[in-house]
Amino acid sequence: MNGTAMQLILAAIVVLPLLGAAAALLPAPPGLRGRSPEQAVLRHGVTVTGAVLALSIVLAAGFDHDRPAAFQATTDLSWIPALGVRLHLGVDGISLPLLVLTALLTFLCAVYTYFNPPQGPSAKALVALLLVLETGMLATFAVLDLLLFFLAFEMVLIPMYFLIARWGGAERQAAAWKFILYTLLGSVVMLLGLLLVGFEAGTFDMVALATDNGSGLSRSVQLTAVLAIGIGLAVKTPMWPLHSWLPAAHTAAPTIGSVLLAGVMLKMGTYGFVRLVLPVAPEGARFYAPYLAAFGVVGIIYGSLACLALAREGAGGDLKRLIAYSSVGHMGFVLLGIATLDPTGVNGALFANIAHGLITGLLFFLVGALKERTGTTDLDQLADPAGGALYGRAPRLGGLLAFAAVASLGLPGLAGFWGEMLAMFGAFRPAEGLSRPAYLVFTALAGLGTLLTAAYLLVVVRRVCMGPRAAERPRLPDVRGYEYAAWTPLVVLTVVGGLWPAALLGLTNPVVHQLLTGGR
Repeated sequence: MNGTAMQLILAAIVVLPLLGAAAALLPAPPGLRGRSPEQAVLRHGVTVTGAVLALSIVLAAGFDHDRPAAFQATTDLSWIPALGVRLHLGVDGISLPLLVLTALLTFLCAVYTYFNPPQGPSAKALVALLLVLETGMLATFAVLDLLLFFLAFEMVLIPMYFLIARWGGAERQAAAWKFILYTLLGSVVMLLGLLLVGFEAGTFDMVALATDNGSGLSRSVQLTAVLAIGIGLAVKTPMWPLHSWLPAAHTAAPTIGSVLLAGVMLKMGTYGFVRLVLPVAPEGARFYAPYLAAFGVVGIIYGSLACLALAREGAGGDLKRLIAYSSVGHMGFVLLGIATLDPTGVNGALFANIAHGLITGLLFFLVGALKERTGTTDLDQLADPAGGALYGRAPRLGGLLAFAAVASLGLPGLAGFWGEMLAMFGAFRPAEGLSRPAYLVFTALAGLGTLLTAAYLLVVVRRVCMGPRAAERPRLPDVRGYEYAAWTPLVVLTVVGGLWPAALLGLTNPVVHQLLTGGR
């Protein structure tokens, strides 16, 4: 495929959801209304997100896999000449998998919503917000200008706020406010760091900055910039102790909000660490790396202990909240891998990013289905012996929940295994100049975290899925056709990622080596 076609495809991927959002607010043509205007706009959402997914697959098929470290499908146009800001787009071996993951999860959410729309205001607003959210997420992984990156990074906040506040569950207003305040405050600090880098280096172009590898920035500028940018990225990741907005947001969010929040939006923070911090300010990254690793490891242990507390009998734990806390732990492994500044660890972090998006997206879909069938996500109620085990009442749903749980705990042969293992390998032998004894302690604590993760997920499976079937309780509706359509791609990719990790590592490894050395 020629370069011009690739440019047009990438531009269409970014712009099409925004155009679709505007079209969703218009009245449906008479011939396309179907049974109701709401059905028409929900079908419109499926159509637009399906077209974006198809284009992203075409982009991936046309990607030159022999040159994954080179930016491809690039567009570079002047936008604000006075500031040197350009409309610069492109994808490489790091951003392409995240772009495809975003398109896939958004399409699956649109399919799920078409058959099972959440209760709330108009479907038009829901579809428009979903498509604006998709535009922001896709643009974050496609833009190559610091200010465009910030705009895309912020673009996702308002749609997600309204998804939580208008279509969420109990305490949705408080959760939505907490989400928006935390992320906006972090972003203000991040903007200051981005402006400092851009003005000191004389360019906002991310490719030029990565190629310079910090040569145009003094040590003090790098330390200041990394601290400011890192705070904003850490909030979105979320890194302990800046994570407290996440459990509330996940618990209150509708199913599609939780899927996209965990599956994509958390990855925007870790992607920023790899794309911006490591190559643009390497001296600053090296200074803060041990602190980042320490916070990541604390997040691993803290998230696992919180999940164990929620999973125990009589605690009144919420299954959605438990999965949210599990994300704090899983993203701790990603931060640990990045903080090694070693190709093995950084590759592991990038692999764990994709694996977490697939597996946790599936978990939130499954918990949403459980809530629809039982009316609750309270673990004590779901595990009530009088209600009967999920295996007996809905065996396929119970089997999928068990599959997602063992994938999340890092069972070898599934995608969740490789990222965390490589992150710990990288921590075992971090980059030269980092304290190996400190990183050996981090590795040991991360290993303990994997045991705690296995413990709470197996407790959840035992309590919810296993046990006697209550004869007096009717069977629950098992997995429906549209649920198979929404969940099967995630199951298949989780297995493929576990059995064939080279497919993803072959894309990321050349880019990681280049980012860590500035192309030298």
